[in-house]
Amino acid sequence: MGKRQTLAILRFKQQDAATPKAIFCRGAVRDDFANTPMNVTLKGQTRHYRTVDFDEAKNQVLLIEQRLLPHEFKIIGTQDMVETAAAIKDMVVRGAGAIGATAAFGLAQGARAYRGHDLAGFKRWVGQVYQTLKNARPTAVDPVNAMDWMLRRMEQGTAVKEIQAIALAAAREFADEDAEHCAAIGRQGAKLIKNGMRVLTHCNAGWLAFVDVGSATAPIYAAWEQGKKFHVFCDETRPRCQGATLTAWELAQQGVPHQVIADNAAGFLMRRGEIDLVIVGSDRVLGRTGEVANKIGTYTKAVLAHENKIPFYAAIPLSTIDWNLRRGEDIPIEERGEEEVLGAWGVTKRGKREYVRVANPTSGARNPGFDVTPAKYITGIITPAGIFKPGALWTRREKLGFTRN
Repeated sequence: MGKRQTLAILRFKQQDAATPKAIFCRGAVRDDFANTPMNVTLKGQTRHYRTVDFDEAKNQVLLIEQRLLPHEFKIIGTQDMVETAAAIKDMVVRGAGAIGATAAFGLAQGARAYRGHDLAGFKRWVGQVYQTLKNARPTAVDPVNAMDWMLRRMEQGTAVKEIQAIALAAAREFADEDAEHCAAIGRQGAKLIKNGMRVLTHCNAGWLAFVDVGSATAPIYAAWEQGKKFHVFCDETRPRCQGATLTAWELAQQGVPHQVIADNAAGFLMRRGEIDLVIVGSDRVLGRTGEVANKIGTYTKAVLAHENKIPFYAAIPLSTIDWNLRRGEDIPIEERGEEEVLGAWGVTKRGKREYVRVANPTSGARNPGFDVTPAKYITGIITPAGIFKPGALWTRREKLGFTRN
């Protein structure tokens, strides 16, 4: 990532997982959504953070460094659009909505870095910025949707400075809309959660995966605020363990009862009647077919849920819908480095973050990051506009934000 401006570092001591002890250094804090449940409690103080934000004075994208959680909380500022793209690729920031907002701010960041008044040269430069950010992670559609929407807004400008201002305003609008969409998903999905339920999640589709609130966790947080009593099982989600590290950390921060389970334990619990509902997120949903691309292992959970007659839902903002692709097989599936499968990152007793090789020293690995779940295994898609059967997305496309190119 190169040189970065560190804006806040909070090192957790692990005596109390629900309210971790920390040394609080003043950082980039947003209080405008202080009444939402997406807060971090440190040394008895609860403060609101957004996963993605922007420092206009320094032209930096502000990101929570998610690879360090749950052991360390750190906000970094990327210096330029190259570092912003690297942050997406290297999973400093991850999750559909969060990388969508990061790409939006990265496009604005790149546009604002242009020096000069030549409109043709500026547009060529913006095209380069767009491609750099688009190529960072190919499976998720949110970054492309976000930047395409921004480019349409930027066409309204007639001079470089005007377009630069429009770009930043549009990026902020996208980020705000992402948070609003997630809050609406919570309102729509909370009705699915009843008292006494056991809810399974997979990977992290929480507020860390979005600007705020989250998608799969939004109904959980909304139902919890309504006073409902239930229990959440977090799939560990190998190989990067985002369920064990990120979703569990979020739920602990909000005080929601939960347990981490091994990925392969879900079928056992379903068979015993110990899981009543599954809610996952998605990195891309095909509007024409209802197929869902999400973190590897989602397909497995959907088939198991279908076999055990357990409702299975994907929760998404509208920016996650791909209205163009016609088949799930055409979704580009990211293949990540084999080291993620062959070992794991953790923190030693001395607080040092280290990578440990787990697998046989001479073995290699395959590491597809995502899979695609057919619509027949999905009970419904939870969106800000309502809950829809997968096959109904195309027929209700106007309500779901479809626009003709």
